Amino acid sequence: MVLLLAPMGRLMAQKNAEKPTDNTAKHIIMWVDATANFQTFSHPDSIDYYVRKLHLLGFTDLVVDVRPVSGEVLFNTSLAPKLQTWKQFTRPDFDYLGRFITIAHAFGMKVHAAMNCFSAGHNYFDRGPIYTKHAEWASVQYTPAGRLPITQQKEKYAAMVNPLAKGYLPHMKKLLKALLLAYPTVDGVVLDRVRYDGIEADFSDTSRHAFEKYIHHRVEKFPQDIFTWVKNDAQQWVVRPRKWYALWIEWRAKVIHDVMVALRKQVKQVRPEALFGTYTGAWYPTYYEVGVNFAHPSYHPERDFAWATPRYHTTGYMPLIDFYMAGNYYPTIEQPKNATDEGAQWYSVEGSCRQLRRLLCGHPFYGSVLIDQLAPQPEKISRAIQTNLSLSDGVMLFDISHLIAHPQWWNEVEKGLQGYMQQPSKE
Repeated sequence: MVLLLAPMGRLMAQKNAEKPTDNTAKHIIMWVDATANFQTFSHPDSIDYYVRKLHLLGFTDLVVDVRPVSGEVLFNTSLAPKLQTWKQFTRPDFDYLGRFITIAHAFGMKVHAAMNCFSAGHNYFDRGPIYTKHAEWASVQYTPAGRLPITQQKEKYAAMVNPLAKGYLPHMKKLLKALLLAYPTVDGVVLDRVRYDGIEADFSDTSRHAFEKYIHHRVEKFPQDIFTWVKNDAQQWVVRPRKWYALWIEWRAKVIHDVMVALRKQVKQVRPEALFGTYTGAWYPTYYEVGVNFAHPSYHPERDFAWATPRYHTTGYMPLIDFYMAGNYYPTIEQPKNATDEGAQWYSVEGSCRQLRRLLCGHPFYGSVLIDQLAPQPEKISRAIQTNLSLSDGVMLFDISHLIAHPQWWNEVEKGLQGYMQQPSKE
């Protein structure tokens, strides 16, 4: 749908006349997903309209997705196919990211370009480089039925990559360089899915050999010496750790840590002033399953969790990150009073924020809200916003497509931002 709005020149002229809501003491961030918003933001005037709307509400930052899970991109480069058509809609040819940068900067907002890092195909549509050119990138999954490439698991929409797949990390480094050179005024990059697909990934021969080198020992039975699949009392498949499980968990986190080192170095070599950012889920007690230790290395998880080795804390990568968003995606907002169960203590927006403060050892973070998760009780949207603003260094909303589809929820967003300014601190 094309929105007939004021041209960009007029919008810029209005900048000094229109003041945003006075809630900009912290970062207030909106995520713009590439495919969920593909048709809406296929017109420059739609971008102008919504950026201005966000500015007036007090948003300070935009995260604009330019590499969705398919591995295609939304900018011009010879390094990757361009996403020009999605769900039978073909986008007119214009500078998508450039438009966001121009209008957002006119309103004093920052723009971060987001890339899905370790996904290179969309399994629902069999599209992307992992299908057309690079089948060897595909993560090898260890399932109860055996090992198979993730492209054969059609219940998973993201065709995830083995982080150690030959040529893949250099490919991502080149993409980051191309992006930063093409858009010298973009404020930063945000990497999503810098992780393994799950506890079942990656069990390729490449990973086996790298792990054996790490432990200086041959794994006699692979993958069974890492873990086996067994059924619990509810007849669900669960993991039973074996001989090398703990070190395997440690090694995977080291792989992701080293990836972050390499990608940060690439960004800073091209543009030292560009912010290096990432998004992860906030559920640290189980996030080791995707091979990620987003904590600060000063935090020692082995004191709290049986799965962590004494060296696991050294894989914490938070000091590398300039701009960090944590998914506080919980239907419960307030932390239960007098909760003694460990899970109950962190399984809420409030509890998660408090846990993140401890894990990150003072490093700034922005608590994030999954808008449609709270849709059954829309008033929770405003409460989640207020809680994240009170207990973290800002808030990120994922994502704008939910608000465009349900315009009545904008009221909850505005209520949450205004309510934060009026409530006493929870710190």
